[in-house]
Amino acid sequence: MQYTLFGRTGLRVSELALGAMTLGSHESGREGVVRTTGQILDAYLEAGGNFVDTADIYAGGASESVLGELLGARREGLVLASKYSCATVSDDVNAAGNHRKNLVRAVEASLERLRTDRLDVLWVHARDHFTPVDEVMRALDDLVRSGKVLYVGVSDWPAWEIAQANTLAELRGWTAFTGSQLRYSLLERTPERELLPQAHGFDQAVFAWSPLARGLLTGRHFDADAAGRPDGTADETQRREHETVGAVVEIAALGGWTPAQVALAWLRGRPGNIVPIIGASTQSQLADNLGCLEVELDAGAVERLDRVSAVPLGFPHDFLREPTVTETVYGARWADIRDRRTGHRRTTHGMPG
Repeated sequence: MQYTLFGRTGLRVSELALGAMTLGSHESGREGVVRTTGQILDAYLEAGGNFVDTADIYAGGASESVLGELLGARREGLVLASKYSCATVSDDVNAAGNHRKNLVRAVEASLERLRTDRLDVLWVHARDHFTPVDEVMRALDDLVRSGKVLYVGVSDWPAWEIAQANTLAELRGWTAFTGSQLRYSLLERTPERELLPQAHGFDQAVFAWSPLARGLLTGRHFDADAAGRPDGTADETQRREHETVGAVVEIAALGGWTPAQVALAWLRGRPGNIVPIIGASTQSQLADNLGCLEVELDAGAVERLDRVSAVPLGFPHDFLREPTVTETVYGARWADIRDRRTGHRRTTHGMPG
């Protein structure tokens, strides 16, 4: 396992994060949950992983409490992350949302369940449009200054509001988001429209949840003879998904890998600072996912996966990729321009290559 940096910070995080949403979910009884979770956690740590990602709503708080029971002295060697925002008390109107009251209440409860005095990373779990962005960022900054939270990240927000939040924080000297967590995989590439460019622009680490598209990219349910719906008809999305999973299965068979390992290897190779969040319910699932670290996809395999899984970027992105527009914007010698800040050269489609 190697390590990367958590956005524009010096915090070292492993190249694969362990998601705690499903830990022990297929066991019955507290003893079984603790045993299975402990086995998976041990195997992840032995492989060199150091980032454990949970949330106050996972298993109704049980994910945090089981981790608190298991971590013990190992807690100091981990980057421990949790989330707040989603409703935790059904009949309390303020036990949900991004606002300061819920933030303080949620963090205190998480610290108690996790048996620790601080969170290394706190994610804002989802956007609550009732709460002004400046309230969120100022309240998060107060928690950082108190020492109960070290770094903050954002999950499931529109790109424009993340940019607004970080710009506001930087102008006012508050703590900005240094990580962005979003759904990203071969079957969900729409973040490439706005969210990934935003993360790159603000130098954020991107933590990809559901990197195997809820199991579809494991190939377990793939039928090579089907093309979408049982009646043989399919819309464009279904056709793209079928072709993408088929390509993953074929590349895996040729390389002697599993489809999950190929899908994760593709994600790890994407531009930017991408950290897949792997979730496992058994040790064998975890071992399979960790095996992606040994997979090296050749250029042909990457090109095929890129092509079959591509989604339309929409306006203005597709418009700006048109060759005539590219030449109009950049001039006749646009192909001679290399952006040495990123190492990118303009391609024939007007996009960085």
